[in-house]
Amino acid sequence: MKTIGIIGPGLIGGSMAIDLRKRGYASKVLGVEKESLNASAALQMGIIDESVSLEECARRSDIVIIAVPVSAACTILPRVLNIFACQPERKQIVMDTCSTKGGIVLAAAGHPMCRRFVASHPMAGTEYSGPWAAQPSLFDGRACIIANPQESDADAVKEVENLYDHLNMRVIEMDAAAHDVHTAYVSHISHVTSFALALTVLDKEKDEKHIFDLASGGFASTVRLAKSNADMWVPILKENRQNVLQVIDTYINKMQQFRDAICDNDADAIRALIEEGNKIKRIIR
Repeated sequence: MKTIGIIGPGLIGGSMAIDLRKRGYASKVLGVEKESLNASAALQMGIIDESVSLEECARRSDIVIIAVPVSAACTILPRVLNIFACQPERKQIVMDTCSTKGGIVLAAAGHPMCRRFVASHPMAGTEYSGPWAAQPSLFDGRACIIANPQESDADAVKEVENLYDHLNMRVIEMDAAAHDVHTAYVSHISHVTSFALALTVLDKEKDEKHIFDLASGGFASTVRLAKSNADMWVPILKENRQNVLQVIDTYINKMQQFRDAICDNDADAIRALIEEGNKIKRIIR
């Protein structure tokens, strides 16, 4: 039973806190939240036991989980490691949950306590944010990436794997750069296209007031990610800029192929594109 510090007890951090306590991993959860309303909500909902400063959280916690946007995480991580350096005998661990890994790994590089950091990314979430979005069992059966495990102490990696085991996640080890390429394809482009579709429909809705009355479940599921918080996604898209641009270019090329086939009224070409896309069923059921 450990004292867990959650820097950012929102959707991801809060959901982790709920299950780690319920499943016997955490005896106490300390929370760091700069917004007083969010901190109060996390306390009242029982997600955290105490709302504390970042310094107190890093000093008292056995494991610190940084669950904030990557731009903030890259600034916070060295501060946590500095505090660890004042009490190295405690063998504390800090981990992150960021959707990109290149920048956060670089933020720890060269620090005397860098091997107490484990870079990770639990591949789970919803379009909602804040402590109100936290929910039990969010991570069950999902994949979790541990990036560049060779750069962390073996005991720290083992303990983070144990933590994710309590969340019923399957751990995959991966190079940080490879992770950022893969997430650009399977996650980041999905959000960009959802934002773009939402903007397209909102433009049309200005003239046709009933367009949303006709929206079906398919539209709702496709545009669902457009509800995601800009404070989270602006840093992700900036951090993973080169990979995301490459994926967008590929996506635009595929859209152009569809446009050309439809413009030419070429049923065979349209069918070929759809059937090629159907092959995704081999991967996603």
